[in-house]
Amino acid sequence: MSTSPQQDPRDRPARLTVGVVGAGRVGPALAAALQLAGHRPVAVSGVSDASRRRAAQLLPDVPLVSPAQVLERADLVLLTVPDDALPGLVEGLAETGAVRPGQLLVHTSGRYGARVLDPALRAGALPLALHPAMTFTGTSVDVQRLVGCSFGVTAPEELRLAAEALVIEMGGEPEWIAEENRPLYHAALALGANHLVTLVAESMELLRAAGVEAPDRMLGPLLGAALDNALRSGDAALTGPVARGDAGTVAAHVAELRRHAPQTVAGYLAMARATADRALAHGLLKPELAEDLLGVLANDGTDGTDGTDGTEGTEGDAR
Repeated sequence: MSTSPQQDPRDRPARLTVGVVGAGRVGPALAAALQLAGHRPVAVSGVSDASRRRAAQLLPDVPLVSPAQVLERADLVLLTVPDDALPGLVEGLAETGAVRPGQLLVHTSGRYGARVLDPALRAGALPLALHPAMTFTGTSVDVQRLVGCSFGVTAPEELRLAAEALVIEMGGEPEWIAEENRPLYHAALALGANHLVTLVAESMELLRAAGVEAPDRMLGPLLGAALDNALRSGDAALTGPVARGDAGTVAAHVAELRRHAPQTVAGYLAMARATADRALAHGLLKPELAEDLLGVLANDGTDGTDGTDGTEGTEGDAR
């Protein structure tokens, strides 16, 4: 076993000064991860009190300055602002001469590829799109979650290796996404992650209304198993009354939701229809059972009925 001392990350060659424009939940975490790899955060911009607190927690002693001053001080600049604000920010920085030739300019938007940085490219910057496929809390736990996290990477071909190297230094796994596929890539992530939060929150509210004292404890094992099964088996993991074609049970669900939580009905019906379509396509839902089920799901209650056929479901489990 080698007894030679480990090299200090700060002594590695080609270490970069790092700046953050937009101290939301993402930027400080990425800068902190780069700091662990030996790079040196030197400047952060943030407007709100929450942004300033995050920067102070994750990047202590790094000065808070204006966006233009961030670009003045840093070799690598992270543009971590909301998607809709990114094009205007890039144009403004380029027009004011803040962008320096040879400067690495990295945005973390899932929606956009590298072309949104074209104004900075024309000013001599090196454009990279590095989107972490992760949800962020704005705390130090985010840095730990980056280990093994996939990043959607888009960059000019000549910068591909540099982009992938930065992701690896942050502990992530680079996944190349073509420029034209960025919106579809981002829609897929939003469909899975953002909508999952809504579904889980609604499910917990309904369980509380049903008298369950600890809905999180009840849902945790069930949802963990469902997620694991789905990731392993895809549509073959579908279970429950829709996949079984239990029209009476689904009708009873809809009636109860109309009575106790009418705001959840539209979402329930939409997801049940999508589930029925996938179950039919993959041979899980028998065609002879699908007609009654689809009839229940087609009734949104706007005709004055309650969506039931007078039957009650008999199975109360989560199969």
